[in-house]
Amino acid sequence: MSRIAELKREDMTDAQKKVAEAITAGPRGAIVGPFNALLRSPELADRAQKLGEFLRYNTSFPPRLSELAILVTARYWTAQYEWWAHSRMAKEGGLAPDIIEAIKNRRRPDFANSDEEAVYDFASEIYQTHGVSDAAYGRVVELFGETGAAEIVGLCGYYALVSMTLNVFQVPVPPGEALPLDD
Repeated sequence: MSRIAELKREDMTDAQKKVAEAITAGPRGAIVGPFNALLRSPELADRAQKLGEFLRYNTSFPPRLSELAILVTARYWTAQYEWWAHSRMAKEGGLAPDIIEAIKNRRRPDFANSDEEAVYDFASEIYQTHGVSDAAYGRVVELFGETGAAEIVGLCGYYALVSMTLNVFQVPVPPGEALPLDD
């Protein structure tokens, strides 16, 4: 059960309504995941949803790579809702099920694609060392340029915010769904 009740439109302030309309009019189409909680601060919710829209739908990465960085983040934070939502999106985006399963089980995946391995190493190092090695940085820049390095940092940072929001406000997975992560 969530720590906060779902905001009903009739209970929202004008500022909350404006942000809620922007969220539902965008590619998400609904107030899902962290946004019920973030709407408690409409300006934060608005800025977060705009950043999230860019990172989720408009980076230079194909979905399998952006979702890979998101899964590394969700697993680090043990964000149940985040994992529930994005493991499906990762699979739909072309990330191999065995990679998803390895991350879920906190194991290093076996990678067939060097671009996936580079994103995984970069994102994982962020969480393990709070930075990245010259080798991981150089590999990402070689493959994706400085834009790609900045976007992976953005993905990890934004989805850390999302994961923390989901965890702090105890946003549940949808009714009837089992918790996807063990710990």
